[in-house]
Amino acid sequence: MKEIKLKVEGKIKRLTNKTFKFDERVSEGWFSAVYFLKTGEIVERFKKNNVVTTQFFQKTDAVLCGTDEVIALIKTFAKNVDELEIHSLKDGDKIQPFETVLTITGPYQNFGYLEGIIDGILARRTSVATNVYNVVKAASLSGVKKPVIFMGDRDDHFTQQAGDGYAAYIGGSIAQATHAMNEWWGKKGMGTMPHALIQLFEGDVVAATKAYKETFPEDDLMALVDYNNDVITDALKVAREFGSELKGVRIDTSKTMVDQYFFRNPDVLGCFDPRGANPELIFALRKALNDEGFHHVKIIGSGGFDAKRIEEYEKRNVPVDIYGVGSSLLKINIGFTGDNVLLNGKHQAKTGRKYRPNPRLEKID
Repeated sequence: MKEIKLKVEGKIKRLTNKTFKFDERVSEGWFSAVYFLKTGEIVERFKKNNVVTTQFFQKTDAVLCGTDEVIALIKTFAKNVDELEIHSLKDGDKIQPFETVLTITGPYQNFGYLEGIIDGILARRTSVATNVYNVVKAASLSGVKKPVIFMGDRDDHFTQQAGDGYAAYIGGSIAQATHAMNEWWGKKGMGTMPHALIQLFEGDVVAATKAYKETFPEDDLMALVDYNNDVITDALKVAREFGSELKGVRIDTSKTMVDQYFFRNPDVLGCFDPRGANPELIFALRKALNDEGFHHVKIIGSGGFDAKRIEEYEKRNVPVDIYGVGSSLLKINIGFTGDNVLLNGKHQAKTGRKYRPNPRLEKID
């Protein structure tokens, strides 16, 4: 768990303005709530010489992400940014409920209109990072650190891939599905074969795997084996064909499907839900591979996995070696709030809120 620990303690290099591609319309207030824009105009007219401190927090235990993006946003779009003082935690820091993660001090009209955008950045990136962290933690319950592949390319708008991929990296994911997801942290996307490749070979998994191997000989050879809804039969076919060259088989059986294995072995039914890539199917697949000497072939499970399901699999020692996880990692379940808590150095905040200084914050140059 060393690599993950380093990430969640925030000991990684900060990203800079060069990393991000902001929409220039931010400066026009295009993405800001209109009441922030109106407030800026009023303050400029009536309270121009103000100095406020705005602090940002959320309400759960989480893995923080998005601070570098926010700092870059402020430096790019705040007015007279040299007049502002920013203190922030780092991406990857573990945070507690109501802990201050960021403060901005300066004239309100210089940065106030960015408040909602800042909340949104922190909410999305922290949610993804925390979701991934929880999945990675669940995948290691057996005492073995099992890789988690972030496969969220089809679950949200493509423009979010770079930021989501970075947040997944902060949370502990070791690989991402697209090149864009790796853009901010300097890697390339990884992947093997989709169902579409097997379809183009008329359902012949061996032929599709052979074509993949000849086209990408440097890749670890991984075969997708649920296309014909008979994972054990197809897994054994590719294992027999490629032997030691086959590194893994991936199961992506739909939750609406029951694999052919159970129709051949109806006596095992009756005590569990046989749909999808269920534990009993994976146990049977592992046994079938082992019985023919293919102990080296890893099993990759994908399709509908989340932290709770992975935790259940790990507690049962289901022989999944690698998890591919997608949609569950993109649920936005952590919201941030920005509050003005000091005015000209004195406490001034709405009832129920107060300035919460945090010694963990570091000043941003």
